[in-house]
Formats: sequence, C-alpha cells, structure tokens
Amino acid sequence: MVIPVITPAIGGALLLPHPATLDVPHEFVEHVSWLLYEHRLARNTRWRKLGCFQQALLTLVHLRKNETFSQLGAGFGIFQATAWRYVVDETLDVLVSWAPGLHEALTGLGEGDHVIVDGTLIPIDRIHADEPYYSQKHRKHGMNVQVVTRPDGTPLWFSRATPGRTHDLTAARAHGIVQACLTRQILVLADRAYQGAGATFRTPYYRHREQPQQYQQFNRDHARLRAPGERAFAQLKSWRLLRRARCSTRRIGTIVQAVHTLLTCGYSG
Repeated sequence: MVIPVITPAIGGALLLPHPATLDVPHEFVEHVSWLLYEHRLARNTRWRKLGCFQQALLTLVHLRKNETFSQLGAGFGIFQATAWRYVVDETLDVLVSWAPGLHEALTGLGEGDHVIVDGTLIPIDRIHADEPYYSQKHRKHGMNVQVVTRPDGTPLWFSRATPGRTHDLTAARAHGIVQACLTRQILVLADRAYQGAGATFRTPYYRHREQPQQYQQFNRDHARLRAPGERAFAQLKSWRLLRRARCSTRRIGTIVQAVHTLLTCGYSG
C-alpha cells in the first residue's frame, strides 16, 4: 500500500511528503476504518478533515513506522495537533475498547488447559535518574508488560505497562494473573522469574545440573513447551513504536492494548 510519508526536516526546513509503502494489507486498514466509522456514527460526528480510511491509515503509520506527529501531519496534510487528536484521543481509544480483559481472555479455558505467561520490556527514552523505569535485568529503561498466550503462542491478553524495574512475579500478582489461573485451575508455564508463584504455575528446576537426570529432562521439555510464547512479543514489537517508545509512559499501556486489538484482527506482522 502506498502512503504519503515525509522526509525529516533538516535545519528547520519545510517537511515534504513523498510516496512510501506500509506493510499491512488493504483489508486490514479497511477493518480499522469500519471501527472508526461505527464510532463516528455512535457519536454523531460531523465533517472531519480526514475520512475514516485516512484516519485509520494515519494511526497505522504512527504505530507501524514510529513516525512523529509533525511528520504525520505533514504527510497527511493536517496540523500536528490534529494528528495527535486523531491518533491519541480517538483511534487508540476505539481500538482499546475492543481489547479483551483478563477474565474475558481466559473464558473457555479451565482444568486440563494450559497457557504460557511471560514478561517483556518496552524500551523508553529516559535518563539514568529515572530509577523506577530502569530494569537491572535488561540494563535499560523501559516498561514491563506481561502476556498470557495459548500453547501455540497466540496472545490472549496483554497487561497494562508498569515501570521497568517491576519484577515479573510482582507484576503477575498485581495484574491478577496468578489468582485468575488458580480460580480456573489453568496450568501455567513460566520461566524462573516466576518461581514462588505457587498455585498452578510451573517453572524450571533451579540448579538442575545438581539434580537427577529426570529434572534436567523436565527443564528441557518445559523450555520446549514455553518457547512459542516468545512469538507474542515478536508480533507486538513488529510495530516499531514499541521497539523504542518516545511517548509518555502513561500511554504505553494504551498502545499495547490497541496493538493487541490489531493482532486479533488477523494481522500478526
């Protein structure tokens, strides 16, 4: 799909649009535009500078290519503030409203089923003084996001974002993942960061080289079954905005939920 994208300004020069491509199917943009159309009908919205299709395209360019609002405004022929309002104040909220909650995501699962739980860090632009956002594990600033996936790696639910220094187990408890899976007796496969979760969580044996052979085999089998969970984060970070977020930390959770809606629309990147 060809879209208007701009060349970054040099020395304060005027931004000029030029043709470029967006690596999403045309049908995918149409689906998002229909969600916006229904939203406009519900609010009885009057004339807009951009139609629903162009607004959907504007948002996807921002998420997929991590372009700034000044770049988006120049490329689509609108003011920077208008681009912000279309993306942040409207389209993201529409997408988030379609993202499932934890209990909704686990509906239909119960005893005999299993899921994979893992955490990742969304890198952010912060200075060393912003200690709550610094992850000792990853050696960088970021926001912690938890995911619950099916055994094949299909994401069921993404959590809200918490400061990067939050431990995965602490985050899983705070988001209610441990209790929700216990209530439904769902087996959970997780890495060593979740040791001590108890309930229905299963983690690798620690220091397995000092343990009998069967423990070592258990760890290998556990790693093999848990590996598909990484696909969810690969799909999430195929949207470049989440590879290095420049926005407010309060918006990252909203963006993650919006991208989850996009993933469930049928486009995994």
